[in-house]
Amino acid sequence: MLVLALSACDSSPATNTPASQSAASAAKVPANEPASAGEKRVLFFGNSLTAGYGVEPDQAFPALVGQKIDSLGLDYKVINAGLSGETTAGGRSRVGWVLRQPVDVFVLELGGNDGLRGLPLTATRRNLQAIIDTVRRRSPKAQIVLAGMQIPPNLGATYAADFKALYQEIAAKNKLVLIPFLLQGVGGDRRLNQPDGIHPTPAGHRILARNVWSVLQPLLQAQVAAPPAGA
Repeated sequence: MLVLALSACDSSPATNTPASQSAASAAKVPANEPASAGEKRVLFFGNSLTAGYGVEPDQAFPALVGQKIDSLGLDYKVINAGLSGETTAGGRSRVGWVLRQPVDVFVLELGGNDGLRGLPLTATRRNLQAIIDTVRRRSPKAQIVLAGMQIPPNLGATYAADFKALYQEIAAKNKLVLIPFLLQGVGGDRRLNQPDGIHPTPAGHRILARNVWSVLQPLLQAQVAAPPAGA
């Protein structure tokens, strides 16, 4: 059943360009637009799940998370850098462009397309690690959140189990904050996916937003409460 939801990452055109959204209005803004004084930046970097294929920009889960941030009065700008059809290799090639401006929180949601295509996990692991290394080089103080993904056992139970464990291993190795499974409660549920059966509906994105927010909220509040460096 999970293959239906995970296929969302790979079924839309790869010609989309990275889009950015403000948390409050979901208006598209350049990913490298300088933040205003004192404003922090949360960047979502992923595939069509992040890009919100088939729904309005303000219905995709990054924008919904932005609304939750605004409701608490936290001074963060949410940037949606999702790209439909993206693999970890593609993400590795464009992450440097996206990070020409520093970020405070980087949410990494990639790998689903790799798993569906049966790509070697060594390559997926290497690409994810390279993205993480680039983030830490470009934004040394950024908190990195890794969105866990799972795939059905179509390619074998061992491959599926190793794919799931890959996210836990990378998170532990790099001391990242882990979202255990981004599609929890949505994957494979036709009621929460569009007529094609693979892309989340607005209701599905609301559940994704809750999955992300349960992990992201304490992190953001801790950042706000932390004293300035050197204080």
